[in-house]
Amino acid sequence: MNSLSPVSSGTWDVSAVASLLEEATTESGSRLVDLVEAFPVLLVFLRHSGCTFCREAVADIASKRAEIESSGTHIVLVHMGDRVGIEELVAKHGLSDLDRICDSRQELYRAFGLKKGRWTQLFGWKVWVRGLIAGVIRGHGLGRAAADPTQMPGVFFLDRGMVASAFRHRSAADRPCYTELCRDREEQ
Repeated sequence: MNSLSPVSSGTWDVSAVASLLEEATTESGSRLVDLVEAFPVLLVFLRHSGCTFCREAVADIASKRAEIESSGTHIVLVHMGDRVGIEELVAKHGLSDLDRICDSRQELYRAFGLKKGRWTQLFGWKVWVRGLIAGVIRGHGLGRAAADPTQMPGVFFLDRGMVASAFRHRSAADRPCYTELCRDREEQ
């Protein structure tokens, strides 16, 4: 698992984030801003349900869910519109009750500074090796792109109205430590 990326306000559009927090609603009808005001939120940006690493990410979140939520953290998944695939993926891992946001126009992705991947970030040597390990050896499978396959994922821990920690993938194969991202709350 990778270490945390430094949080820097220069890597995302703060005013766009604030505006989108007001506008974004989960698929169950909750406004993201209300969730952020009520709880610390682990906001997990996925690529698509066919992505081996997104499948691995959902499995990782499922295995660490109790630890993440034990501090009062609310997990919200953001995806790009592959609703059926995402629903099947989260159901497989017992996460159907997690809030999800469909961001088919990728506005939240852009506001949080998540960019389109370059060739090496999406198909480089590290991605192939990790893809074989995660997809074949660990059983997360290989699938087709069901949304924008060039969009890079990321994870943000929002606490007390601020981004307390962030992980922006440098390659599609990066594997964040979700519990480490949430630990900042406990140490403050």
